[in-house]
Amino acid sequence: MNDRLQLEVHDIEVPVLTGIYSEETHLPQPLRISLTVDLTCPDRFEPDTPLSASKNYLDLKHAATTALPQGVHFTLVEALAEHICDTLLLQDERVQRVEVKIVKLAIAEAGESIGITLVRYRR
Repeated sequence: MNDRLQLEVHDIEVPVLTGIYSEETHLPQPLRISLTVDLTCPDRFEPDTPLSASKNYLDLKHAATTALPQGVHFTLVEALAEHICDTLLLQDERVQRVEVKIVKLAIAEAGESIGITLVRYRR
């Protein structure tokens, strides 16, 4: 069994063009995106271990925000999650697994979380 390091960035709120209904297709919808990424890791993390042995959390945030293509309408939030997974898997060969959770904030009526979770593994 191989050791893994999990990096997490949760609850990023991002406006994204997504949806299938006419009221959804012309304005960005607020989404809450959470990411968990499994990395291969060294045998130990010593006090002087450099950042290059891990991964910058801002890379995860970037994949869910500024790395999203401007003006592209994602019919399904699953396609948005796929794009985020692809970005992270292509960015770093140490990334072995990406979990993307997307909550559609605009359709919640009583504070519930309605959305999807997509998990992709390096193949």
